[in-house]
Amino acid sequence: MELQFTELDWAIFALYAAIIAGSGYYFSRVQTDSSRDYFLAKNAMPMWMVAISTLATVQSAATFLGGPDLGYRGDLTYLFTNLGAVIAAVIVARTLIPRFYASRVTTVYELLQARFGQPAKHAAGSIYLLGRVFASGARLYMAAIAVSMILFNDIDAGHVITATLLLAAVGLFQTLIGGVRSVIQSDVLQCAVYVTAAIAVLSVLLWQIPVDTGDILNALANPGDGQASKLTLIDTSWNLADPFNVWATLTGFILLNIAAFGLDQDVTQRLLTCKTPRDGARAVLFSVVLVVPVMAVFMSIGLLLYIFYEKANLLGGMSVTPPSGGDITVFMHYVLHEMPAGLRGLVTIGVIAAALSTLNSSLNSMASVLTEDLYRNWLERRKITKPSSHFVGAGRCGMVLIALCLSAMAILCFYWQQISDLPLITFALSVMVFAYSGLLGVFFTVLFTNRGSSTSVIMALITGFVVTMLQQPWMITMLTGSENPVKIAFPWQLCAGTLISFAVCSLGKPERSHLETELKGIKT
Repeated sequence: MELQFTELDWAIFALYAAIIAGSGYYFSRVQTDSSRDYFLAKNAMPMWMVAISTLATVQSAATFLGGPDLGYRGDLTYLFTNLGAVIAAVIVARTLIPRFYASRVTTVYELLQARFGQPAKHAAGSIYLLGRVFASGARLYMAAIAVSMILFNDIDAGHVITATLLLAAVGLFQTLIGGVRSVIQSDVLQCAVYVTAAIAVLSVLLWQIPVDTGDILNALANPGDGQASKLTLIDTSWNLADPFNVWATLTGFILLNIAAFGLDQDVTQRLLTCKTPRDGARAVLFSVVLVVPVMAVFMSIGLLLYIFYEKANLLGGMSVTPPSGGDITVFMHYVLHEMPAGLRGLVTIGVIAAALSTLNSSLNSMASVLTEDLYRNWLERRKITKPSSHFVGAGRCGMVLIALCLSAMAILCFYWQQISDLPLITFALSVMVFAYSGLLGVFFTVLFTNRGSSTSVIMALITGFVVTMLQQPWMITMLTGSENPVKIAFPWQLCAGTLISFAVCSLGKPERSHLETELKGIKT
């Protein structure tokens, strides 16, 4: 592939790099003297900023690259799954967020300590770290694809690895000093960049396709060759292999988003930086409302790319370079071959901005769990006393370690995604199920029963991970020898994993002392 970047594109790229460096320094000027300040910004962040940061966190390079890819390959049914996100956000806002604020937790897994003791908190924090390495590593890999195509003209393994390490280094630079405060502030900037880039692509595509909107909609509604309408929004069919039908939306996607907004420290940490529980609840609701139009823009880009590459009769004789089998995303193929000079650079920094907003969030949230839930307790058990400033330094060291782990996972995903052959956004969502299944089972036990023990919590978390693994096609093939294993979409994997984990956790009999402590805390 011949690189199509011009001097103007590189100039825009350089300007963005300068902005990243300047904003990283500016947002990190506030000194942090305690881990609570470093990880929760003293609960002083404005609601609107937290809402945008939450939007930027739940979206990523998977959205920027995978959204158009999904629109190009399929239809709009993924957009409808946001109904599950809305329902989940309401549940989280009304049940979990007030409880987190009342308990004054730094990480959401501290809530388990009063009920089940410290081992349960440590186990939940550990399974979160493992699952987040999976999910954030996958997103880092997707951004590395784009960077590799820009810098090296290809997606060879060595070049993707180099791009991965480069992105991880930039993410560390942005978040290492200022903590979550600088992460949230930079997220607002990154979100503005990638949404602007997406709107620019949509506008250019509408300009390049020389027919009116009615003709475009007609071609999408009637793609031919026996294909269903690409404008389909609601799929009522029943199919275990389909992750985006209405049944998956009202089950698995609700569970997925309850876990994302209420149990995943990556997102929940932002909501806990607000001044009050009411502001935290409003932030999560506003972020979900914002997701819908933003996701619609990305999927509309995919639909227009379908017209651009598959409906030559609508292009008025325009010559285009069709995507080849070696292109992982049709979106990046279009950006590098068909976008006007200057806009290529803008779109490329949009991909990187989406990636960095998620990467920065993961670095800070994972460091908070590593420091507050695991390392601090390790010191307490050994009766070692350290000043508050020590834990800020420990959090920064944790970020460096986590950046290395995410980079390693991103490299693994380079091979994993090619074997799974899943669309990028489906792949990104599916890897989250490994951690979410057990966490949902445990927290549902806390919220809806008086059952559970430290041992049953640990067993439930392990069960969720194992049940999810057993539902992977490659695992089914390994166990059964079938060349065509049953394919179970990730929402149904999550439902099964959550249900079984909940049953396992509920088998435990709670210790009276822990239950009394929790009830006393709730009454207080």
